[in-house]
Amino acid sequence: MDLVGDVLPWTKSKFCFVDGRRRQGQCKQARTNRVLAIETRTRNFSSMDFSWCLSSPIIPILVHFLLVASLLCPVRSSELGNTQVVNQSQTFHPEEELQKLQIVRTRLQQINKPSVKTIQSPDGDIIECVKAHHQPAFDHPLLKGQKPLDPPERPKGHNQMGMSSENFQLWSMSGESCPEGTIPIRRTTEQDMLRASSVLRFGRKNIIRRVTRDTNSNGHEHAVGYITGDQYYGAKASINVWAPLVENPYEFSLSQMWVISGSFGDDLNTIEAGWQVSPELYGDSYPRFFTYWTSDAYQATGCYNLLCAGFVQTNSKIAIGAAISPTSAYNGGQFDISLLIWKDPKHGHWWLEFGSGILVGYWPSFLFTHLSDHASMIQFGGEVVNSRPNGFHTSTQMGSGHFAGEGFGKASYFRNLQVVDWDNNLIPIPNLRVLADHPNCYDIQGGINNVWGNYFYYGGPGKNVRCP
Repeated sequence: MDLVGDVLPWTKSKFCFVDGRRRQGQCKQARTNRVLAIETRTRNFSSMDFSWCLSSPIIPILVHFLLVASLLCPVRSSELGNTQVVNQSQTFHPEEELQKLQIVRTRLQQINKPSVKTIQSPDGDIIECVKAHHQPAFDHPLLKGQKPLDPPERPKGHNQMGMSSENFQLWSMSGESCPEGTIPIRRTTEQDMLRASSVLRFGRKNIIRRVTRDTNSNGHEHAVGYITGDQYYGAKASINVWAPLVENPYEFSLSQMWVISGSFGDDLNTIEAGWQVSPELYGDSYPRFFTYWTSDAYQATGCYNLLCAGFVQTNSKIAIGAAISPTSAYNGGQFDISLLIWKDPKHGHWWLEFGSGILVGYWPSFLFTHLSDHASMIQFGGEVVNSRPNGFHTSTQMGSGHFAGEGFGKASYFRNLQVVDWDNNLIPIPNLRVLADHPNCYDIQGGINNVWGNYFYYGGPGKNVRCP
């Protein structure tokens, strides 16, 4: 079944330098335009580069399909494997490449803040201990000169028992830690930025284009549980962590929670957290703890982790974007992480908690439009990009790489799914719906019991006999 949204023009994001003298500003804009031209030449704007987003009233009978599909960011041509082919056939001028490198270095100066200590992680990452009030969030005009807030009131019914260790990342196994008053930030390198399909949009998802959705070329495939139809003030879940195979360097595999509001058009607001394997973003195949946010459907606002002014980190022992360890093993030990996102009743900010009582930080309420009040939908689950580089489905795995029917120890899962209500109470989800849009490749099975509450198994291997 093809689901169709309104066809609206794609509005390109603008990038410019601010300069006191007009002539210099014009020169810098011209250089930026040349970089845009370089990046444009390295993309193949085929129909496979399109995604869609709903901007018209939703037909009730299709609501569960449309709401889920509307969250999907578009597949970049690089994610479809086109960049590799095109790059090999292009010859760039040294002057243009130098200008591109200058833009990269300027952006790195904005992202990488001065540190008081540097830690070498076993996986090759460099973790920098940055004073909390110097972190990227405080580049935001509304946060300049401020300091991180004190801890908020937890939702009522929040279970403080369970895993409380902050040592779930590879970098912390070095035995080193960041001093109090600082936060650990994964250093972003030139290689990270040059590996991206667009240096101007590094750290962000690509711009959503609202066009007819072709389910055969959208590229994003998912298996999710979701709830809608009420006002929500947060969500909680435990997610087991795997290291799925990602076949193409421009594909990814993730498992996360979405807190959502808006009309699913240009004003889509989301807060996201979970784990992901993204060779393009991180340069390796480790599962990594990540966050994301946007207030305009991924167009000009928001970013992954701390790659822009937005999320305010308060924790000195967790590095957002760093590799997770241990991970679950097929037919072996299972490792999961518990995440809670909720809206502070006093200040209105959206806080993120890891495990039991470990605050990571918060998204200030002024970042958002619709989410400044409440969420209208909560979603949990897995998502992959399937690039079909040779016309066939890739073997990129979701979750454990095994179907939901294999159950505990073999399939990946979300458990203890809850939402936060208007009175700051954590409550079980009353009517969880599940959906897999490519069930022959990745599927999902929901359930409920006294130990796990609301839960579901999900995932799959991608390419197989039933998924050519």
